[in-house]
Amino acid sequence: MIRGAACFRKLFQSSAVSSKVAARCYTAQAAVQPAIYSSDEESADIDWDNLGFNLMQTDYMYMTKCSDDGVFRKGQLNRYGNINLSPSAGVLNYGQGLFEGTKAYRRDDGRVFLFRPEQNAIRMQIGAERMCMPSPSTDQFVEAVKQTALANKRWIPPSGKGSLYIRPLLIGTGPILGLAPAPEYTFLVYACPVGNYFKQGTAPLNLYVEEDVHRASRGGAGGVKSITNYAPVLKAMKNAKANGYSDVLYLDAVNKKYIEEVSSCNIFLVKGNVLSTPIAKGTILEGITRKSIMDIAHDLGYTVEERLIEADELISADEVFCTGTAVGVAPVGSITYKGQRIEYKISSDLSCKQFYSRLVGIQRGVIKDERDWIVEIE
Repeated sequence: MIRGAACFRKLFQSSAVSSKVAARCYTAQAAVQPAIYSSDEESADIDWDNLGFNLMQTDYMYMTKCSDDGVFRKGQLNRYGNINLSPSAGVLNYGQGLFEGTKAYRRDDGRVFLFRPEQNAIRMQIGAERMCMPSPSTDQFVEAVKQTALANKRWIPPSGKGSLYIRPLLIGTGPILGLAPAPEYTFLVYACPVGNYFKQGTAPLNLYVEEDVHRASRGGAGGVKSITNYAPVLKAMKNAKANGYSDVLYLDAVNKKYIEEVSSCNIFLVKGNVLSTPIAKGTILEGITRKSIMDIAHDLGYTVEERLIEADELISADEVFCTGTAVGVAPVGSITYKGQRIEYKISSDLSCKQFYSRLVGIQRGVIKDERDWIVEIE
């Protein structure tokens, strides 16, 4: 059974939140432009076997604007390229921006699918409410992601070779001098083919527990995908990588003893038949892969807990792994905490590999999708 706070489920199922968000910005659903397809129907000339997580310019991006009347204008696909911003744009001066990350996958038969894009849409709406921004409706968000994927279809890797990472952005583009919400907002979606997020590929991660720098604090925006959450962790990441670590695991800012998340992904511990992950109390991002792995683990008979996890528990864990749209499911080989390096056994029968195998099986159509997680792009 799932114990602890089910914040993610409550937020995503809350009609009160959805209606409140919807009231902030009515989206003109009829104003969605039909998809533009690349004139080159052949696959892009890429070495699919050596894809990393690097920016690669594709063909098209989707863009629409929402001004102070609260209505998103007719969206359209344009050639991928730079956008014009006022020096006084809200996003540049006050960091008023959100981003999401989802992926398009190609199956063996050539069909293309998205994984739970409506959850990204709802998470953006929740984040927009926190950041005083209007947001696109779930339908427009998903339609924009579909159009972007279709327009860049030739960049979607062959089955098993990677995915098309799709990045929706919601930013305050209107000019503003005093501290206030921007008068205009832009919703933009672009895409890029990707392979493994970490440079070591599928090799186990080596994490460093950061005790001085904190990613988020209570009452802040750590629980939403604000652009302001990421620059503050760069220094800690840079220092850790310079010392041979893959990434940083952060502690809570109040007690400095409870683990929260890694720089760009969630974390799980396995002990026996119990899967534990830090409770979502506004300081960690409630990842969509995180939620999916929790559901899969429950289906496989694990007891799933969301709770406060002390860093000292890392010593006795049987297994630790990270999850995220970009990273997928990544096993952790070691964690260094207070000068002590904790090693974890890596084998083919790890719980995280079972979870990931089932997740990929659902995405590739090998395992039946019983929760309607998969959305086919027509």
